[in-house]
Amino acid sequence: MRRLDRQRGLSGGPASAMVAFPIAESVLVAAVRVFLAAIFLFLLPQQAGAQSILRRSDPWLIMPIAILQGLDKITARVSVLAVGVEDTGRYGTLRITVRACRKRPPTEPPESAAFLEISDQKPGEPPVALFSGWMFASSPALNALEHPVYDVWLLDCKSDETKASPSSGKE
Repeated sequence: MRRLDRQRGLSGGPASAMVAFPIAESVLVAAVRVFLAAIFLFLLPQQAGAQSILRRSDPWLIMPIAILQGLDKITARVSVLAVGVEDTGRYGTLRITVRACRKRPPTEPPESAAFLEISDQKPGEPPVALFSGWMFASSPALNALEHPVYDVWLLDCKSDETKASPSSGKE
């Protein structure tokens, strides 16, 4: 009986090792192929001017104008502001400085982001910094301005003022 088990590979002898080895060999060969593919795609230097299929350049487009919307919670007035990059716009007592404005190209999912610095400057008082960071048009609550009277959020980034909005945001 033991002889029959050995031939079938059931006893744990040399025949069973021969049955298990082809499976381990196929796993090892697959792992080596994946490793070599990773080296080929990621670690080898690329030729000048050639683009990798897996790597893309930065998909954000630099835009010169941020379109913002402000809400005065006291009067319920909503205003649209167009503020240029490195310019400062005013909304009530708020001073809004746009440091950067980025937009995804039309081939990507729509998204706009702007780096804003917002301070509150009441008459006769020094400005108080309220917000400094990135705001995203698709999720205004992600990184929002917290102010008892005003809400400000990003609507879009535009390439020039003719396509922007009627209000310049500068006073």
